[in-house]
Amino acid sequence: MSKRRRRGPRLLLWLVVLILAVTVLPVGLLRWIPPPITSYMLRSPVKPVQYHWVPRSKIAGTMRKAVVASEDQKFYQHHGFDIDAIEKAREHNKHSKHIRGASTISQQTAKNLFLWGGGGYFRKGVEAGYTVLLEALWSKQRILEMYLNIAEFGPGIYGVEAASQHYFHHSAATLSATEAAHLTSVLPSPRHWSVTHPGSYVQRRVNWILDQMGYGGHKPDSEPEPEIPDDLQQQIDDDENGTTASAPAAAPTPAPAAQLEPDDEPLPPPTELPPPASDSPPPAFEPPPNADSPPSSEPSNDANGDSAPPPSGP
Repeated sequence: MSKRRRRGPRLLLWLVVLILAVTVLPVGLLRWIPPPITSYMLRSPVKPVQYHWVPRSKIAGTMRKAVVASEDQKFYQHHGFDIDAIEKAREHNKHSKHIRGASTISQQTAKNLFLWGGGGYFRKGVEAGYTVLLEALWSKQRILEMYLNIAEFGPGIYGVEAASQHYFHHSAATLSATEAAHLTSVLPSPRHWSVTHPGSYVQRRVNWILDQMGYGGHKPDSEPEPEIPDDLQQQIDDDENGTTASAPAAAPTPAPAAQLEPDDEPLPPPTELPPPASDSPPPAFEPPPNADSPPSSEPSNDANGDSAPPPSGP
């Protein structure tokens, strides 16, 4: 009996060590090294996949802003979970046959890296655990860099560099605002929606993203996100079993420019659309260097040093 009692704590200790080895260790390593492959790439129906990792400094600021503006406008304020979006999604799901998610960029990164498609409380619980680890061990810069490099932008096309080369025949470092908005617009359903031949809903979504970036014809907080038609929402529901992102939270309210973190570098002027009105400067979706810099032991990802000072006021 005494041997069995001693064996119990020992087995529990080994179980804890095993859990840490298969969760914390990979997350810690991926803080510095790019993943050779992800769980979603392994499940891709298109083989071989197109995937080419690039550092954050080689991704245009327009693309970083487009993704935050479209997918998770509170990315720099929350710690992995957007409580307001979760509440909105919960209210929406009470009255709709289509289940709408409220996944943040951090949650989508965790799912794309380590998990599988589909719903269920167990998978969501594991996703939440990985999300906490990412937020605890990585900087926001690293999370966004990882997301942009592993998100699916079309059948078998993973990462913004592969997508930029495939659709526009140039590197992600030179993506224009309109190109970035087109890439971002298909993230909820990249295997069904087309970057180069967008339908009417996807085009409305492109225009809405440009508005949020400050490049459209409306102020960022004046137009709601376009409602997803039922047939397209069904595609998103189907994609939950095999693509990158959940459906956007129910029409998130754009954050006023004064409440957004200032950017770390200026955006180039748009070439496809006229600049915003003088009384409506583009909102900045990225933080100043001191608000989003990695720990001192980790070198900065940006070649330019992110040295531009933040604005003095709203």
